[in-house]
Amino acid sequence: MKDKIYVSTRNSSETASASEAVTRGLAPDGGLYVPTFIDDVRFDLNALKDLSYPELAKAVLSEFLDFTPEQIDACIEGAYQSGRFDIDSLVRTVPTSFGGILELHHGPTAAFKDMALTILPFLMTTAAKNCGEDRNIAILTATSGDTGKAALEGFKDVPGTKILVYYPKDGVSPVQEAQMNTTGGANTRVIGVDGNFDDTQTGVKQIFGDTALADSISQAGWTFSSANSINIGRLLPQIVYYFYSYFDLVRQGRIELGDLVNFSVPTGNFGDILAGYYAKLTGLPVNRLICASNSNNVLTDFFESGQYDRNRDFYRTISPSMDILISSNLERLLFDKLGRDSESVVQLMDRLSEEGVYSADRGLFPEFYAGFADEAETKAVIRRVYDTEAELIDPHTAVAEKVREDYAAQTEDATPTIVLSTASPYKFARPVYEAVFGDAPFGTDDFEIQDSLYDGTHRVIPEPLTGLRDKEIRHSGVCAPDGMADAAAAFLTEE
Repeated sequence: MKDKIYVSTRNSSETASASEAVTRGLAPDGGLYVPTFIDDVRFDLNALKDLSYPELAKAVLSEFLDFTPEQIDACIEGAYQSGRFDIDSLVRTVPTSFGGILELHHGPTAAFKDMALTILPFLMTTAAKNCGEDRNIAILTATSGDTGKAALEGFKDVPGTKILVYYPKDGVSPVQEAQMNTTGGANTRVIGVDGNFDDTQTGVKQIFGDTALADSISQAGWTFSSANSINIGRLLPQIVYYFYSYFDLVRQGRIELGDLVNFSVPTGNFGDILAGYYAKLTGLPVNRLICASNSNNVLTDFFESGQYDRNRDFYRTISPSMDILISSNLERLLFDKLGRDSESVVQLMDRLSEEGVYSADRGLFPEFYAGFADEAETKAVIRRVYDTEAELIDPHTAVAEKVREDYAAQTEDATPTIVLSTASPYKFARPVYEAVFGDAPFGTDDFEIQDSLYDGTHRVIPEPLTGLRDKEIRHSGVCAPDGMADAAAAFLTEE
C-alpha cells in the first residue's frame, strides 16, 4: 500500500495516513484533514472517459486512499454494485438547453448524500482494520436533512459500529424527519436538537474535542468518528460524479473532451462544491464553480466581499439542507488558498469562534462565483424548469438553477453548465407542489401532497419515499444543544 499522507488544516505537524484520517473523521486539534499530495494527482481524461461509475470510482479513490486494490474493489462492490440504486448508471445527466442537470438522487434515500454514504461504511471499516483499531466505531453525525438518513441507512446494522444522528428539531422537511425517525437497525439512534443546524454541528465538534468523554467511551470499547463531510472519507467519493457528469456531456456530443464546463452547486456546508474544486485540481476542465445559496447567504457575501460574517439572521427556508451559517468545509479551501499555512487558518477560525467574523482576500478565489435565491425566486424556477425543460426539481436544485441563470446573465459566459440536482422533489413535496400548481388544500399533510404531486406530474415517487406515513416511529428523542454529549454517552454505554 502506498503512503497517502493527510495533514490537519490547523497544525501542519498533525499528519495521518489516509486510513487514519478516515477512521478519525476529525483531527485531534479540531482541524480537517486534507491530502498533502493533491498536486501530484493528475487524471488522464482520455483514460477515464469510457469507464462505468464503479470503474471511475476505483480510479479516483485509488489515488487518495492507502487501500489495496482488493480492498477498494470490495468497498465499491458493496456500495455501488449491490442493487441499492434505481438506475444502472447510479447517476444521470439530463441534457438541457444550458448543459445538463446531474441527477444525484437515485440512491437508497433519494438524496445526493447516498453517493458518499453508501460507500463510507465500507471505507471506514476497512480503514480501521488497516490502522489496527480494535475498538468499535461510534459515528456522530449532525444533519441539516439528507445526511442523517443516508448515514443511518449506510451504517445500519454494520458490525462494530453505532450511529447517532442529531438534527434540528424544526429545521428539516416532514419527509426528511420521517425518513430518519423510522430507521430500523439495532445500532441506530436519532435525536432532535432544539436549535438550528449550526447548533448541532457545533455540538458534534465539541463532543469530538471532549477528551474526558473520549477517555470514558474508550474504556467502554468505543472511539468516535463522523459521517459528516468533515470526514475526508465522505468527501472523496463526491469527486467521482464531477468527472462522470463531464464525460456524460462528452458522450452526448455536447462538448469535446478537454472543453471547459461550469458547475452550479446548491451549497450549505461547502462539502459538495469543494469536491468539485478537488476535481478541478486533479485535471477536470472546470471554468467556474458557481456557489448557490438560499436566503442564508453567508457564502455569497464571503465570495463577493472577502468577509465571512455569521452574525446575521438565520432563516428557515424551503431548501432546509442549506440552512447553514457556518460552512465547515470552507476551512479546507482557505487552507489551500492561504498557501497551506495552518497558523493563518487557526487565526481565522479563532476569530469566527470568538467574534463570528473574519476576512480574507476575495481575489484568492477566481474560480468561484456566488449568488443566492430567495423563496419566491426558488419557487418561480421550479415552475419555469417544469414548463420549459419538462423536469421536476426540488428547491435546492432550483436555487442552483436560479444562480446559474444570474451568472449567465451577468457574465455572458456561454460555457456549458451542469447543475447538480441533489434531492428528489418528493422529499420537499409541499413547496414543489405549490410552485407548480398553487397552494395545497388546507390541512393536507406532506404525504398526501406527494400523491397530489404525482397525480399532477406523473413523475415516479422514489421507492424509498413510498409508505413512509405507515412506518413505525422508532426514534423520538429530543435534547437541548448542551445535552448532546450526555445523549451520546448514554447511547454508547447502554446495554
